[in-house]
Amino acid sequence: MALVEINFDGIIGPSHNYAGLSPGNIASANNAGAISQPRAAALQGIEKMRANLRLGLAQGFFMPLDRPNKAWLAGLATDMANAELHIRAAAFSASAMWAANAATVSPAPDTSDGKCHLSAANLLTMAHRSHEWTGTLAQLKLAFADEQHFAVHGPVPPPYGDEGAANFMRLCPSHGEAGVEIFVYGKSGGPFPARQHIESSKAIARAHQLDPERTLFIQQSEAAIAAGAFHNDVVAVANERVLFTHEQAFEEPEAAYAAIRTKMPEAEIVIVPADRVSLADAVQSYLFNAQLVTLPSGEMALILPTESQSNPNVWGWLEEHVAGNGPIRRLVPVDVRQSMANGGGPACLRLRVVANPTTVDQRFIADEAKLDRIAEVIAQYWPESIAPDQIGNSALVEQVQNARLAMLEACDLSALA
Repeated sequence: MALVEINFDGIIGPSHNYAGLSPGNIASANNAGAISQPRAAALQGIEKMRANLRLGLAQGFFMPLDRPNKAWLAGLATDMANAELHIRAAAFSASAMWAANAATVSPAPDTSDGKCHLSAANLLTMAHRSHEWTGTLAQLKLAFADEQHFAVHGPVPPPYGDEGAANFMRLCPSHGEAGVEIFVYGKSGGPFPARQHIESSKAIARAHQLDPERTLFIQQSEAAIAAGAFHNDVVAVANERVLFTHEQAFEEPEAAYAAIRTKMPEAEIVIVPADRVSLADAVQSYLFNAQLVTLPSGEMALILPTESQSNPNVWGWLEEHVAGNGPIRRLVPVDVRQSMANGGGPACLRLRVVANPTTVDQRFIADEAKLDRIAEVIAQYWPESIAPDQIGNSALVEQVQNARLAMLEACDLSALA
């Protein structure tokens, strides 16, 4: 069967807010306390999916998770009415919208049993994300229930943190061919935590039955983490044979490049020099937190946030690359400002799954008509705005829960309620 890359975007949930819960995420910290716009945020995400469909790309989506997470609160012997503010905010977080953190995915050509393996991420480094995996796992098991083609795994157990595909890359001649899987882990990030533990990466590689000769474990640069690159996908992204990376993405870059070329000699490594685009520029613009995709024409395009276009250092380098003979031939800016303000760009919003779309539960596969229905629900039910001091408001909680239920019903996914 023909295998293609499907980008599954997280629909931005109705509880989207700026509580500033993520140390090391510069945008999240800088916008803590601001008023969010859940309706506008979700509609921006839908427009990004529409744009991908119109580029000829396969597109899927995931539902928002139930918020507030009452089961998690109950485990802490509290509820929304009585919890401390930081616990209440963590229970209400809409951060599951960043589907790149949902799981790590190894396509069938890379695994010894010929199945596509998905491991839900535990996200245990951050309290507000540590309770996502139960809802995520339920959704993955439903979307990828075909056991002939998929194997869905639970998360790596504590104490080893795993952040999913945000710290994972795959290089291959084409999506449907065997590739080299690259797990990027952290050791230290100066004042900020390194979220991906090497033991989690090793465990996932074993669970996914990967060939050790086609698997790499590379350390993320401590300087990059300290600069706000809390995930590897803030400083590097890969697609088919191309690795697009900042010069300071990896702790030992030359060793990393040599290891990649040894395992995949045809790999094309595009390095953005620090003297042209600083780490600060990369983090501010989310240049690398972009979707590097192969269009039906065979050309590669970079779907990147409009913030990259407004950064002269970043945009100047990109225009030079496209004008030259580099592998990226097209730049596609998209407006995801509400997500960006909370520290997530276009790449954060999607989980890449290489599969035949017919083997996926079709309720999770997007087309224009489905996106129209989803947009109608968002316009009708999503809150227009949320201020941080509203998070414990019972009327808002009821609105958020009703909005999600309306979305599940519209997508015939009430089984996830």
